[in-house]
Amino acid sequence: MERRTLGGTGISVSSYALGTMMMGAMGNADHDESVGMVHAALDAGINVVDTADVYSAGESEQIVGKALRGRRDEVVLATKFGLPMDEGPDRRGASPRWIRRALEDSLRRLDTDHVDLYQLHRPDPDTDLDETLGALSDLVRAGKIRALGGSFFAPEEIVEAQWTAQARGHHRLRTEQPPYSILTRGVENRVLPTAERYGMGVLTFGALNSGWLSGRTDPTSGHRNAGRGARMFDLEERGVRAKVTAVEQLRALAGEAGLPLAHVAIAFVLAHPAVTSVLIGPRRPDQLADLLAGREVHLSDDVLDRIDEIVPPGVDLNPADLYVDPTPAIRDPRRRRRAPTA
Repeated sequence: MERRTLGGTGISVSSYALGTMMMGAMGNADHDESVGMVHAALDAGINVVDTADVYSAGESEQIVGKALRGRRDEVVLATKFGLPMDEGPDRRGASPRWIRRALEDSLRRLDTDHVDLYQLHRPDPDTDLDETLGALSDLVRAGKIRALGGSFFAPEEIVEAQWTAQARGHHRLRTEQPPYSILTRGVENRVLPTAERYGMGVLTFGALNSGWLSGRTDPTSGHRNAGRGARMFDLEERGVRAKVTAVEQLRALAGEAGLPLAHVAIAFVLAHPAVTSVLIGPRRPDQLADLLAGREVHLSDDVLDRIDEIVPPGVDLNPADLYVDPTPAIRDPRRRRRAPTA
């Protein structure tokens, strides 16, 4: 397994990282099978395990904690906080009050005294960054966190976080975790270059685009074709139809290269110079084995050029794939219209 340095932390990490969102009630409820997948990933050379408090309401962290007993020192353990844990208004976000509680809860579930990377799952517009970074820095100094990171930060939010840390003497965000795949290349415009500029490590997720690039015959069917993600598969959506066309072409390209489409998809992400590690999130052991079989794949310039022809650099074929609205300032009329005065 190829190793890379995680931003400016000096921490050596594997180019593949194990994402555990699908371990627990959200995916695989068999704890023993999930523990076995963690062990198989470690045995294959992966040393980054990424989870979050919100994954299956903490169950994923419990599984990871169980899996790492006796192997904790082998692992760069990453978790995330900030998304709602329940309906309680104060059990979410990035306030100092919640950060301290959320971290203690995660440490208990993970059965450890520290996490190597603690990531804000989404920017919190309701909390001053100075407050957030101050609380996180206190926990770094207390030895409970080794490094700080963010996820889904817009480029201007990355810059604001870096400057706030510098101006106020806080520990700064060392990593960013954005979605990135052949079908979602928007981060190539500004997010990845901004992370590079500040020497940040980048842990990407969604390389298979919720199964679209897994190589299965009909990517519009499957266990994720429901709820919030339905627009990612609805053929009435123009972006979804564009993805169908692109995937057909990408499948043909992978066949010409003699590679499974999933291996092409992950190798594409790792080819970007800003990317440190790509998160893989298998639900079953056979999926993990299939993905690990591609860990030595590197794409030629010819293949990368062909991919650029199919999906141009910097383009997101379907904006619904991005989970969050990238342009809230223009989509919400209340943010564009001055309230009438009395």
